[in-house]
Amino acid sequence: MVEPARLGAAAGQPSPLDTLPRIAARGAPAPADFAALVAAETPVVIKGLFDDWVALAAGRHSPGRLNAYLAGMDRGAAVPVMEAPARAGGRFTYRADMREFTFTKRSAPLRETLARIEGLIGQENAPTVAIQMLSLADALPEFIRQNPMLLLPAAVGPKLWLGGAVKTQTHNDRDHNLACVIAGRRRFILFPPDQAANLYIGPLDNPPPLSLVDPENPDFDRFPRFREALAAARVALLEPGDAIFIPKYWWHHVASLDPYNAMVNYWWGDTAKGIERPNDIFLAALLALKDLPPGERAYWRAMFDAHVFGDPGIASGHIPAALRGALGPMRPDERAMLRQQLLSAFQK
Repeated sequence: MVEPARLGAAAGQPSPLDTLPRIAARGAPAPADFAALVAAETPVVIKGLFDDWVALAAGRHSPGRLNAYLAGMDRGAAVPVMEAPARAGGRFTYRADMREFTFTKRSAPLRETLARIEGLIGQENAPTVAIQMLSLADALPEFIRQNPMLLLPAAVGPKLWLGGAVKTQTHNDRDHNLACVIAGRRRFILFPPDQAANLYIGPLDNPPPLSLVDPENPDFDRFPRFREALAAARVALLEPGDAIFIPKYWWHHVASLDPYNAMVNYWWGDTAKGIERPNDIFLAALLALKDLPPGERAYWRAMFDAHVFGDPGIASGHIPAALRGALGPMRPDERAMLRQQLLSAFQK
């Protein structure tokens, strides 16, 4: 664990966060091996996965070379741009009231934005500007042809993240994430999903929910449980050419460590629809269970622990298999019947 007194290193110096236990690294896997990595739900750094990318060669050369490469494929579509003033120190997070963020969002032409980002390199008291979550399939489809990702289905389209020294506050995704660094260095701090209570997550209705804690300079008086989150944290320090697999729901803080950074990522795995979307069921549980009397809450906690999160053999193994219904493995027709029953109930 990082010692609290050592946190908050001066700018330009190595961060004590770099001394956290490292996420394991390995070479590029075959598709079948990658599927096993995903099934294991454990973060991993992957080296040599996209060494043949044209974009990587351009990014390793210079910001100007990568910008020219991207601009050469530009079809004129506007791109999503985020900007934070110099006083934010590159942090993309909440403002003090948690109603707004420290950054603004707008759409702008790609070439203009690339030129602005490059022009800000080395300037003092400059804002932080970044292209965020640009769908390359829509804006730069030629990028995908020249820089293929063979581990994932073609339907999983890449997103581009490019800009200055951005620090994205701790958050998580409902998808698996494969992030590939093509320019600059990035530090990923990962926290397991079970650390939610120790990360002091902000409002759920102002997505994406972000941690209130700055891991580079945590206020332990205000956020004492963050010490426990740090004890469970892991770090990955990525160079251009490195990738990281982050399983869905793992919390992560991402710091771009150089004045110019670029990354391509892929999200997949959030395939549930309608009544089976976990996030919607979680919100329904907040509505139905959170304000019940203590005794009723205890009952439903026990039911969830036994039948949702517990060992099904212990909870319902005494019931004949043919009579377990929703407590046992369900056939497609049984799932469809239960979905219809719930939809009818929710519409009343």
